[in-house]
Amino acid sequence: MGFIVAIIVGGLAGWIGSMIMKADTGILVNIGLGIVGALVANFLLGLVGIASYGLIGNFIVAVIGACLLIWIARKLRS
Repeated sequence: MGFIVAIIVGGLAGWIGSMIMKADTGILVNIGLGIVGALVANFLLGLVGIASYGLIGNFIVAVIGACLLIWIARKLRS
């Protein structure tokens, strides 16, 4: 059940991140952005001593991470 929830939350977080950053991505990219973004953002926030708890906290961190990944991808392409 946890894996399915991670995919759903990742997909929603990636979709919201792509809407915030005005990126035109598909559903699979959104899921990837949300899941990988959550991992990256949790790691970076952990370095500065910030932790996220609960579904809402993890969702917010995943959205931030997805936005960060979109921003990095844009910088690497230009």
